[in-house]
Amino acid sequence: MAKAAPLAVSLGDPAGIGPEVIAQAWARRESAGLAPFFAVGGAGVLLAAARSRGIDLSTVRIADPAEAAAAFQSGLPVLGGEDCDPTFGAPNRAGAELALHSLSRATALALSGAAGAVVTGPIAKSKLAEVGFTQPGQTEFLADACELPHEDAVMMLAGPSLRTVPLTVHTALAQVPGMLSQELIVHRARIVARSLARDFGLKTPRLAVTGLNPHAGEDGRMGSEEQRIIMPAIQALRAEGLTVTGPHPADALFAAHERGKYDVALCMYHDQALIPIKTLDFDQGVNVTLGLPIVRTSPDHGTAFAIAGKGVASAGAMIAALRMAGECAARRVEAL
Repeated sequence: MAKAAPLAVSLGDPAGIGPEVIAQAWARRESAGLAPFFAVGGAGVLLAAARSRGIDLSTVRIADPAEAAAAFQSGLPVLGGEDCDPTFGAPNRAGAELALHSLSRATALALSGAAGAVVTGPIAKSKLAEVGFTQPGQTEFLADACELPHEDAVMMLAGPSLRTVPLTVHTALAQVPGMLSQELIVHRARIVARSLARDFGLKTPRLAVTGLNPHAGEDGRMGSEEQRIIMPAIQALRAEGLTVTGPHPADALFAAHERGKYDVALCMYHDQALIPIKTLDFDQGVNVTLGLPIVRTSPDHGTAFAIAGKGVASAGAMIAALRMAGECAARRVEAL
């Protein structure tokens, strides 16, 4: 594949597992086949995290992302001198300030083209809110940075076994039926189809759409959303030439014999999408933001403060996020 610019990695909260899984990913760079990446700030945090895992890590200070590829084999490239003294498992204001700076600069570098993609470490939203982070999450932060409406930034969870998209995300379950509309489903499905073609090389992506209610409403006996909203949206998408099936009963769609029939499942709410991906691919799940002018991925797990610094956190999802970001970035370069 074509070579993209090095990937920018934001630290996430320094008190969480983000820095240690970044260090692990660098240590496994060759066996995992990772493209060159660099961390934004936090050299001391990364060294402390590596020591907690017994990793022999060296950091290489770089002044420009273009230096990362040459430095990557001798040490983990770090851009910027911002740092803090973390206490693993105990987030604080200084750590939140570093996390927000790292996220903001990594995003800006991807937008400028200096970085091929941004890979974000897990954050503590409550702590970030104390230092000026106003968005519900990093997906919305990325949308604002790209000057896009939040509805244009679509969260996809991807693992070796499954891809899912929650059409409504961080909202109370009781509010979901009122948020669903034909327009919402059609709009987000279009973004998903375009992104799978551009960034994942699927020329004709197959979209499976779940129902909202048990048994997909069972012909209106258990709810009318399938008939009033979901099926008309599917018909509209088919009329545009997209390959879309459904509404499928969500309790059967993720069975092993069904997963090979589609490339992505569009789900009506958060847990309908995240429970299957975390059950099947927890240690390799990646959060991908579709619809952006830049590539953004993240490990599909949180800060895990309870295990930070204890030497047990798995780097599988961070490695998967780095690999996926590199592959997507390369496809975009090839398409130029």
